[in-house]
Amino acid sequence: MQKKLCLLLTVLTCTMLQAQSYTSFFTGDPADVSPTPDFGICLMGGATENDNAMIWFLEKANGGDVLVLRASGSDGYNDYFFSELGVTINSVETIVIHNAAGATDPYVIEQIENAEAIWFAGGDQYNYVSYFKDTPIAQLLTDHVIVKGGVIGGTSAGMAILGDHYFSAENGTVTSQQALQNPYDTRMAIGSQDFLHLPFLEHTITDTHFDSPDRRGRSATFLARIATDFQMRSFGIASEEFTAVCIEENGDARVFGSYPDFDDFAYFMQANCTDTFVPENCTEGNPLEWNRDGQAIKVYKVPGTEDGVNTFNLADWETGTGGDWENWSVVNGVFQTTSGSNPECSSLGLQEETAITAVAYPNPFQDQIQVDITTDAYYEVYNINGQRVLSGIVSRSKTIKTHNLVSGMYFLQLITSATETHVLKLVKK
Repeated sequence: MQKKLCLLLTVLTCTMLQAQSYTSFFTGDPADVSPTPDFGICLMGGATENDNAMIWFLEKANGGDVLVLRASGSDGYNDYFFSELGVTINSVETIVIHNAAGATDPYVIEQIENAEAIWFAGGDQYNYVSYFKDTPIAQLLTDHVIVKGGVIGGTSAGMAILGDHYFSAENGTVTSQQALQNPYDTRMAIGSQDFLHLPFLEHTITDTHFDSPDRRGRSATFLARIATDFQMRSFGIASEEFTAVCIEENGDARVFGSYPDFDDFAYFMQANCTDTFVPENCTEGNPLEWNRDGQAIKVYKVPGTEDGVNTFNLADWETGTGGDWENWSVVNGVFQTTSGSNPECSSLGLQEETAITAVAYPNPFQDQIQVDITTDAYYEVYNINGQRVLSGIVSRSKTIKTHNLVSGMYFLQLITSATETHVLKLVKK
């Protein structure tokens, strides 16, 4: 009898654990409030959070509700956010997702919809990717920023998933040496344009813990892969530990840290804006070669200060204050850096080209746009402020759902190669 009872308890315990797809830790007022949040994206490099960057993040919630999403750990953020930084907010809830079912639980979906600020903790970024990608949650997270105008951010793994491209760590981490010696090493697992689509992070990959160990070679290889695979200029943002990049609505990225007491830097990387920007050799099993006269990658290195006064503008990827330009290159798998200068690219805004034939209708539109094009293309829809609000792939013909867009003017950009684009002006009633 005792053995049967023990067996029954064991079965019941296992069943309960399997059924518990998430754990919630709540601090503050459980009644939802709905203030209008302010736009913001906070990219924290890992290790201990920078308090001033976190104050910036919380103030964007305008007294609303803060949601912390994580795939491991506990409630370490609750008191820190709610009472230790001096910012008045209604509540902090940490939801620890245990499996894919937890990521789509109705309660989790509701809390994401209600939050004014969303923060991703550190951990293993592949958990976030495997739990959230290709689910309604991914669109909700994008809508939280684009439609609701809220603030989002993350540290370490939570930062790593926020770019248009991302290092998924599906096969474990990868070092600079491993990446440089073989850009297509199985550990170089890069996801592209299939998860989150946040303003100012288009065509951009992020990297964290940048100084521990030295990950410059790894990030250079990330950019090489993206430039090679998509034949378009690639971009990257990296933060050292204890350093945060906080992006304002106008594209100004403020860098918080403890410089000059500590060497806290953020790096804004871009493939040089030349006709021949792709690597000389980025192939499987061979060392990376991306030299281009020593200027393959243009980097603006910005020291992070307590007041976040040093900035780099992600609307033009040229304008910065308080930083220095560097040139990065790779010769036969060996990373190199020298002092550099502003690339002074022509405007990265929308430019009309007529090399392809495309139509989009109706115009004005309401709940959808029908796109017909003579070839396959990557599409992006921008609002009048230059913020990307939709993106994806169009294969000759596609219906783009636009019911979440507000009335106003939009620009539909269709990209078929590194040099061929077509832009259409559209108006939503």
